[in-house]
Amino acid sequence: MKLRVSAVQYKLQTITSFEQFAAQVEHYIKTAEEFDAEFILFPEFMTTQLMSIGDENRNALGIEDLPNFTEAYEALFTQLAKQYNVHIIAGTHVIKKDDKLLNTAHLFYPNGLIGRQPKLHITPTEVKEWNMGAGEGLTVFETDKGTIAVLTCYDIEFPEIVRMAKAKGADVIFCPSCTDDRHGFYRVRYTSHARAVENQVYVVLTGTVGSLPTVDFMRANYGQAAIITPNDIPFPPRGIMAEGEINDDMIVTADLDLDLLYEVRERGAVTTWRDRRVDLYPDW
Repeated sequence: MKLRVSAVQYKLQTITSFEQFAAQVEHYIKTAEEFDAEFILFPEFMTTQLMSIGDENRNALGIEDLPNFTEAYEALFTQLAKQYNVHIIAGTHVIKKDDKLLNTAHLFYPNGLIGRQPKLHITPTEVKEWNMGAGEGLTVFETDKGTIAVLTCYDIEFPEIVRMAKAKGADVIFCPSCTDDRHGFYRVRYTSHARAVENQVYVVLTGTVGSLPTVDFMRANYGQAAIITPNDIPFPPRGIMAEGEINDDMIVTADLDLDLLYEVRERGAVTTWRDRRVDLYPDW
């Protein structure tokens, strides 16, 4: 079983309408279609771009205004997933549920279904500045190309949640991210490699690039897409199948061979998933 994935280094830039956002999104999807991608990953907080539209006084919208775009956001990506016959992990979008703001990843299926995974671990900035709430449970998603999970940015820094995703059957972890400097970027990048080694899974990672000068906490972005593998003989020695140029507006694409994962789990140089010591420490 193979699947082709594209990860978008989405360029945040000031816009004046939802239609501009939609046109930029479709540009990336058309580009990925030219490479016959079956899954397209967008980054975390990509819809903060909508805050730059501003109000009648040209002041940027607040994070609490983003849920007002949910219906249009879901309609846009549902239509694009159907039109281009592709799975789209449409980054994250802030929704409101039970008076809580949830930073929620959305998976749009080609048949019109929508899967949702709220971010489970919330950074101090998200709590203090944006009053974000945390999601309450992990979902893995069945697709016709295998089982996947979507864990957002800070989530990948917690080994337990990725262990749980693997135990539930996920072979590919999609990680939409948004980091504003090198420190944050490398925290996410290095732990993505660790999770791939620990669980013998693929991690598909991407982040925002560009800037939103009028939107607080989105003025700086440091991002790079990467398609990360376990470190074993069937894979590239550095565990990197593909990666973009840091902070460039671009897409990276690669094929993921799930059979290779099954092979190294059984007969690899190391078999980290099989060799975990659940007699000494609890499994998920």
